[in-house]
Amino acid sequence: MPNRHKRILIYSHDSFGLGHLRRCRAIANALVQHDPKVSVLILSGSPIIGNFEFRDRVDFVRLPGVVKLKNGEYVPLKLPMDIEETVALRAAIILHTAEAFDPDVFIVDKEPHGLRGEVLETLHMLKARGTFLVLGLRDILDDPHLLGPEWRNKNVLPTLDNVYDELWVYGLPQICNPLDGLNVPQSVHRKTVYTGYLRRNLRERASTAADFPYLDRPYIMVTAGGGGDGDAMLDWVLRAYENDPDLPVPGFFVFGPFLDADLQASFNARIAKLPNVDSIIFDTQPESLIDNATAIVAMGGYNTFCEILSFNKRALIVPRTQPRLEQFIRASRSQEFGLVKMLIHDAINDLEDEAPDWRLMATALRHLPQQGLPSEVILPGLLDGLDNVNRLTDIAIARRRGPDNVGDRSATAGDVSQRST
Repeated sequence: MPNRHKRILIYSHDSFGLGHLRRCRAIANALVQHDPKVSVLILSGSPIIGNFEFRDRVDFVRLPGVVKLKNGEYVPLKLPMDIEETVALRAAIILHTAEAFDPDVFIVDKEPHGLRGEVLETLHMLKARGTFLVLGLRDILDDPHLLGPEWRNKNVLPTLDNVYDELWVYGLPQICNPLDGLNVPQSVHRKTVYTGYLRRNLRERASTAADFPYLDRPYIMVTAGGGGDGDAMLDWVLRAYENDPDLPVPGFFVFGPFLDADLQASFNARIAKLPNVDSIIFDTQPESLIDNATAIVAMGGYNTFCEILSFNKRALIVPRTQPRLEQFIRASRSQEFGLVKMLIHDAINDLEDEAPDWRLMATALRHLPQQGLPSEVILPGLLDGLDNVNRLTDIAIARRRGPDNVGDRSATAGDVSQRST
């Protein structure tokens, strides 16, 4: 075992959207770039994980897909099975993969027990083997009044206290503490580490003007992330361009791969009539599109927020407030610090109501290129997330294998970002 490649297993339930997958991919790519003796395997339920490129020594196991309905229930994505059978199949794949891969570190993204508890047996098996167990949390989970009952119903706190070795929060406590208001014991707070946000960089094979001619002119990039719940925001921005042809900066819409096909067609038909608006469905490497943009309009999911900070872009955030308040909390806290501007309207979250006034959006788009840059705000450690994840992983492997088998990359807890108190 000492001479064997260091192995990191990452689990992401990925019932919908791109957030979990893109966060896990960023971490996996950073880990293997940091240490040539590390290999990473990702367990993911994302139906489009195969469309993404990964660095050498990163691979994935695709779990049978599930979809979360509007009522909160899960159903299989493809297989003609009930959800209990599907989750049992996923749990078996997770367990057998973990047994065979035998990781030094196991990182679980966001859901402490996995989808409907599918990762619990694996956690206990790996705990007995001495694997270092990490729960990786984004900066904001949800309003504690909603998340608290959910965690109580799932009996999450004993797992945080007795099973996980550490909790890594990919953010800063100054902006948000995702455990606030959850009645978490001090023993859990003591093993919680705030890494900072996960910095993004231009890919080795970045998109160019040959791929997208929009890179040759100024544009405001309008992104709905995965796109599955972004149609109201996209419509609001598009109506501003339709009704105010003199908006000074053209719009470039990135719909997201999960936007309904009929809505895509409807949006594209409207865009075809406008000389200053273009669109694409999706790009698996959006970094160059963001880097070249004059400014960003987005819903404010975790990964988009990291990209706004990383590429120092002026941003207007139009968060959803249903079914979770995550985007709203992130946008409002970030606006307080001067990192972004937020625009919210009740109708953006209820399509049965009258659509929000296009004039509000047009005014915001006119002001957007003049607002302050994120870099003008001084927050130490803001984008140190990947560096700290690398150092924390070094420490975790050293604890399992002994420091002599890690080399000069081993670190002390004082080298990483802020620990909870």
